[in-house]
Amino acid sequence: MKIVIAGGGSVGTAIATDLAERNHEIVLIEQRLDAISKLRDQLQSPNVRVEHGDACEVKSLNRANIAGADVMIAATGDDEDNLVVSWLARTHLGITRVIARVNNSRNEWLFDENWGVDVKVSIPTLITSLVDEFVEVGAVVPIMDVAQGSMEMVEVTLNDDAPVIVNQQTLGEISLPDVAKVVAIVRDEMPLSPQPTTSFQEHDHVLLLVKKGEHGCLNGIFTAH
Repeated sequence: MKIVIAGGGSVGTAIATDLAERNHEIVLIEQRLDAISKLRDQLQSPNVRVEHGDACEVKSLNRANIAGADVMIAATGDDEDNLVVSWLARTHLGITRVIARVNNSRNEWLFDENWGVDVKVSIPTLITSLVDEFVEVGAVVPIMDVAQGSMEMVEVTLNDDAPVIVNQQTLGEISLPDVAKVVAIVRDEMPLSPQPTTSFQEHDHVLLLVKKGEHGCLNGIFTAH
């Protein structure tokens, strides 16, 4: 895939390095002129092209020759810039997949389809969720929004009092509402593909896709309250 990354800071550079190693075609756009040479030295790969420009300006995007790109990643350290980049990618460039970095979790609500964002990634929120995962066994922990914010990925780490364990139910025996679907189970650090005959154990990490705002429907199934 051809992937455009706006922002050559530590986050953008790390993403470019990883994706280039996966044989994707990367265009990294950075507006700091003094950083361009360093980035080109650091990202010495035939799969990476570093361009100088302000990704918030249409003329810079056009000059970067990114026509036909499959994905835009707005990875700058400024939320306002990431919103503008996302909006331009969708409305002016016709890029159909836009991923945006959220630096301040207070701004998360802005990152939606109105700004062209398909997936928002908030490092502060992700860290909080990871902390919650350790301290809130038996609770539903939101991980990230997907499908333009209409769905969310959540995780439940099962306690011994989880109804699915107490009642010894398999996945096929659970009355799970249509707004939720189990997509994976992690047990003993190994992923399991959910099947109707799959049973549940204490400490299982259950990953579900749930309609935004509806994860309360999981209470009484995977949690005891």
